[in-house]
Amino acid sequence: MGMTIAEKILAAHSGHDTVVPGQLIECSTDWVLCHEITTPAALRMLEERGMDRVFDPSRIVAIPDHSVPAMNIKAAKMYQKLKSWVQEKGIQHFYDVGRGGIAHVVLENTGLIKPGQTLVSGDSHTCNAGALGMFATGVGSTDLAGAIYAGKVWFKVPETMLIRVRGEFRPGVSPKDLALEVIRRIDADGANYMVMEWVGETIDRMDMEGRFTLTNMAIEAGGKTGIVAVDDTTRAYMAARGVTPDQYTEYTSDADARFKVVIDIDVSTLEPTVAFPHIPSNGRVAGADQVKISHAYVGSCTNGRIGDLREVARILKGHTVAEGVQMLVVPATQAVWKQAAQEGLMEIFVDAGATVSYPSCGACLGMHTGVLGPGDVCVSSSNRNFVGRMGDPSAEIYLASPATVAASAIAGYISDPREYNDAPAAGSAAD
Repeated sequence: MGMTIAEKILAAHSGHDTVVPGQLIECSTDWVLCHEITTPAALRMLEERGMDRVFDPSRIVAIPDHSVPAMNIKAAKMYQKLKSWVQEKGIQHFYDVGRGGIAHVVLENTGLIKPGQTLVSGDSHTCNAGALGMFATGVGSTDLAGAIYAGKVWFKVPETMLIRVRGEFRPGVSPKDLALEVIRRIDADGANYMVMEWVGETIDRMDMEGRFTLTNMAIEAGGKTGIVAVDDTTRAYMAARGVTPDQYTEYTSDADARFKVVIDIDVSTLEPTVAFPHIPSNGRVAGADQVKISHAYVGSCTNGRIGDLREVARILKGHTVAEGVQMLVVPATQAVWKQAAQEGLMEIFVDAGATVSYPSCGACLGMHTGVLGPGDVCVSSSNRNFVGRMGDPSAEIYLASPATVAASAIAGYISDPREYNDAPAAGSAAD
């Protein structure tokens, strides 16, 4: 019996020739990603047990991103704890406030993480990096402590779900809509502890931003991670970051690999999708119900990249955010912020009446800079719409693509972005 991509990576990192789903393995990790919220708890565990060491300071990446700049004294102390640990242990890769942004998006662009590697972090959306053909997953604080100390983590080898995607996206439909549709079909626990492997002609044509959106959302279906095999698109992406093929290992699933579930989907049949409260699997067609909104949010590790901001600017240009709607745009990283400014996108956002904020996770998890109040209704390009996720428990969150968020902000209610299919690209000669 052959092996899947994930099984091959785990076998290579655990000293086994082969592994099978359900097998317990001790797996070495190439990288540990740390931020200021979950890492301090792991560090306390190590300190309390006299195990205050780092397995390899060159293989840990620290990026404060959840509450930055600090929203209060407690947040400032957590940031100070991370920074002092970085300095004390000589952590070589530290993307401080003002030099980083949302950790997952910063990391995907560094050229540090590579195909065939393993990555763990105390953050559930670490699965984002699976788009590079690596095994990347979130772990609890205890496992994070073990990874920091020993560079190893215990895993139960997961089953793999194969998602075969064909067809061309129609204008106004995006990878975010595909992710929401798959989650709608299989339910919020339909991929519980599975790897979601994306294949097919549509994936082959998809750029890396779209692939990151798909793998980022794996956890919203209960998945252990998402993964996409390396191809020319991946190689070009790595080359642009100074990484050549001899620096990484490419894995593909064998023809006789065993998949727990196989799903086939034709994206030419998809429509813009919105996940209604309070679960990402509650998907419906955008605009079918004209839900009045008070907030519109574009950002997060799912959809805060430059391509997302360009699409939002394309729709917003020449329009104004509806009266009574507060729109927040959060570029995922400092680099994205700078590029958006250089392309004139920031001016479009401000002219439309949107607020542009510092790159962080703050609004996405209701921590700061965009927290929802009682009764607020937000359409969001993020990944999670649980009760209380973005603030008050009575607030409602509707997940959607950046295009749907922009169209809804203009209308004042959840709308179909295909109304703007003819709008020219922001900054183009047709403007």
